[in-house]
Amino acid sequence: MAVSANRLELLQIADAVAREKSIDRMIVVTAMEDAIQKAARSRYGQETDVRAEINPKTGEIKLQRLLKVVDQIENTATDILVEDARRRNPAAQPGDYIAEPLPPMDFGRIAAQSAKQVIVQKVREAERDRQYEEFKDRIGEIVNGQVKRVEYGNVIVDLGRGEGIVRRDELIPRETFRYGDRIRAFIYDVRREQRGPQIFLSRTHPQFMTKLFAQEVPEIYDGIIEVRSVARDPGSRAKIAVISRDSSIDPVGACVGMRGSRVQAVVNELQGEKIDIIPWSGDAATFIVNALQPAEVAKVVLDEDAERIEVVVPDDQLSLAIGRRGQNVRLASQLTGWDIDILTEQEESERRQKEFQVRSQLFIEALDVDEVVGQLLASEGFASVEEIAYIELEDLASIEGFDDDTATELQNRARDYLGRIEAEQDEERKALGVEDALKEIPGVNTAALVALGKAEIRTIEDFAGLVPDDLIGYVERKDGESTRTPGALEGFDLSRADAEAMIMQARIKAGWITQEDLDRVAAEAAVAADAEAEGASPSAPATA
Repeated sequence: MAVSANRLELLQIADAVAREKSIDRMIVVTAMEDAIQKAARSRYGQETDVRAEINPKTGEIKLQRLLKVVDQIENTATDILVEDARRRNPAAQPGDYIAEPLPPMDFGRIAAQSAKQVIVQKVREAERDRQYEEFKDRIGEIVNGQVKRVEYGNVIVDLGRGEGIVRRDELIPRETFRYGDRIRAFIYDVRREQRGPQIFLSRTHPQFMTKLFAQEVPEIYDGIIEVRSVARDPGSRAKIAVISRDSSIDPVGACVGMRGSRVQAVVNELQGEKIDIIPWSGDAATFIVNALQPAEVAKVVLDEDAERIEVVVPDDQLSLAIGRRGQNVRLASQLTGWDIDILTEQEESERRQKEFQVRSQLFIEALDVDEVVGQLLASEGFASVEEIAYIELEDLASIEGFDDDTATELQNRARDYLGRIEAEQDEERKALGVEDALKEIPGVNTAALVALGKAEIRTIEDFAGLVPDDLIGYVERKDGESTRTPGALEGFDLSRADAEAMIMQARIKAGWITQEDLDRVAAEAAVAADAEAEGASPSAPATA
């Protein structure tokens, strides 16, 4: 009767541990089996292959040792002769294993302590696996917890079935938590580490604000309103761009709520962080103007290749557009993904005047004309000597104060000047070792050859091995900042399509591909585009 009670107690312990740790009962039973096996080996010898089985219904413990069937015994604890094995199992063959029952054993103090360590270790590992599996799929969610302790500014949070950490740099500045406080945070990472799963929480992450709005604004939760981007200066100010999929619903008004109730709930959670709700627009210029609110914008100039925009504001709006310590323009840049340069109307006027003077001086020196003529050409919109050299003579003569003779003389001087520059650049090109064959690539002039030579691109093969970014440059964004790497032909007003076409021509001249290959690829792309436009999948192209 005592044995039955012990067996029942064993299963009750397994059930209790499984419930407390929220793990599978069989994991606890398996851990007990491993513990019994370890204790049995300490009694029968570590080399003995002992197996323990616990009946999950009755709690009965069965101990066995496995013996290998051999022709000649080397270790009596692990081997058994074929003849002896066949008495128990007539089909036994060398290499098979025979299970031999072992008598029940009493655990000594040391064996019991060792078994306890095994069970605790196995249960802890199972608990860690359960926590990781549960929380790894919850990245991107907001969780509520209770502060368990604060260590060196880091807040340890009890999440009920796990433990998370809010590091000091993930807390909103100037907010403090004490033991027992309730806290709401965003799960941004879950990692499996040696000491158990690490659940990293944040209250400064931009998506924390997005999720808070989703909790307060039913239209966002339902997908009617979409949050396109968020930029935060935690604890101080934030900008959030929203768009509505339903034209009858105002996205900004829905996020603000009746008398500001919805946005105020988010502000209160974020310790008073001021929030600008911006209507998102597919037009970059309009979106950037909206993002710079509350400042008024007079004019914008986009540079799409450099992902940079110049914004001109009235003189009295400059400080408002920039914001305290540059906060407003920095958040607008993070929100839109564009680098934003802010100029006042006066600064823009001064810059335009400086550009006018530079162009005037260029014409004065290159064409050997007086200041009045140089300024007249600049005011007519000419930006380079090439434009004057190759414009229609009638258009040049039609400028007020010019006649046919003056226009002809100006064009001759412009072409002489370009000829001299061409000769000088050709000498420099030769000195750099750039081969003549590169001249045959459409769009490559002598000035471009000099630039290529300085970039150590000297042969057709060198040029054919490039990609468009090598010629026109590229922009990398990291931590909200853009870094531009210039290309070999930076400043030559090349588009990406132009650069691709030039490289393909170089590959044809280098013999890497043929014009027929190029034409076939273009035809296949056109067919695919037509099929996509019609809503049908393109048929497989025929191959020669």
